[in-house]
Amino acid sequence: MQNHLNAFVEEEITFEPTGAGLLDGLEFAVKDVFSIEGYKSGAGNPDWLRTHHESLCHAPVIRMLLSQGAKLKGTTQTDELMYSLNGENAHYGTPVNPKAPNRIPGGSSSGSAVAVSAGISDFALGTDTGGSVRIPSSYCGIYGFRPSHGVVPVEGVIPLAKSFDTVGWMSKDSELLYRIGKALITDQEEKGLFKQVFFCKEAWGLLDERCEGELLTAASVIKEMSQREWITLSESGLDLWSSAFRILQGLEIWEEHGDWIRKENPVFGPGIHERFRWTSSLNPQESLEQEKLRMQIRKSLSTLQKEDGVIVIPTAPGPAPLLNLQGEKAEQYRAKTMQLSCIAGLAGLPQVTLPLAEVDGLPIGLSIIANHHQDLNLLKWVNDIIGGRGE
Repeated sequence: MQNHLNAFVEEEITFEPTGAGLLDGLEFAVKDVFSIEGYKSGAGNPDWLRTHHESLCHAPVIRMLLSQGAKLKGTTQTDELMYSLNGENAHYGTPVNPKAPNRIPGGSSSGSAVAVSAGISDFALGTDTGGSVRIPSSYCGIYGFRPSHGVVPVEGVIPLAKSFDTVGWMSKDSELLYRIGKALITDQEEKGLFKQVFFCKEAWGLLDERCEGELLTAASVIKEMSQREWITLSESGLDLWSSAFRILQGLEIWEEHGDWIRKENPVFGPGIHERFRWTSSLNPQESLEQEKLRMQIRKSLSTLQKEDGVIVIPTAPGPAPLLNLQGEKAEQYRAKTMQLSCIAGLAGLPQVTLPLAEVDGLPIGLSIIANHHQDLNLLKWVNDIIGGRGE
């Protein structure tokens, strides 16, 4: 038993491979939101677990991994209904960040990140709606990937906000991250290298001076690229982008879960309760401007990147915050985090986070965002420039 880190919900759930392939001999864990035949997904909340039934079959993404030779071993902790970036669960406790035990692991795919970072699982599945694979990967010092929206099947996964939801994955080395991509993304061709690298000024401006210096040094790994350019990505400001993301996501969340919340009156922990209450107050008729902005962002980023461009940003504003951080500092950090994670979220783009830097021994992730359906190109390119580096 290795659940002293509180990474797992059900550590002993096991399913053997159904075939052989790219992932032979590897074990993976899954966030407690995926359908697993004969088991209930609890979504981090006892009332959800109480009011839902066992799954009749595996989620398609699990079947795909089993068919490629991987073995499923364990379900992992999540924030309640995936609606947080912290990884702190009032009902089941907080998974322990192996790289910084006095700091949060990040959420909502907290258990998956901890299991991979601690070496318990070779890789793990999570979900990423607003940063829930990218942020815990950054805080726990591992590789994490959020694919283009709609590229990897989300059937059999408890939704949060369907137009943003993705299935992502985490590993300790870039080569495995790429192999998982090849197992799950079967309709893309790998066309070659990226030639243009755009550094987003306003995103890098969210870091303090020391974190910025360490992360820019780490980013020198891509200095050989033919064109490196600093640009302003958002003339209106990333805070406006983040606000649009929050409202559009919030509307979808209440549409998805509002009826269940009204019927069951579930007990939510601090922060989660307030967020669901806020979503219930939103008026769909007032979101037209936000939806218009989302469409503009998708078009402008696609035009900018084309097939051979990537955007480089920090994954998070810095290392993982301390456990139990409350009040204004916590809200300010969350706001900065959302400004970074909303870029790929609003545009539906693939983003990979790389554990290439540390400050005082604490991991800080470097992220690379590519254009739509450049997922395998991005994963291969990252592996080529990193050289399969892992711990």
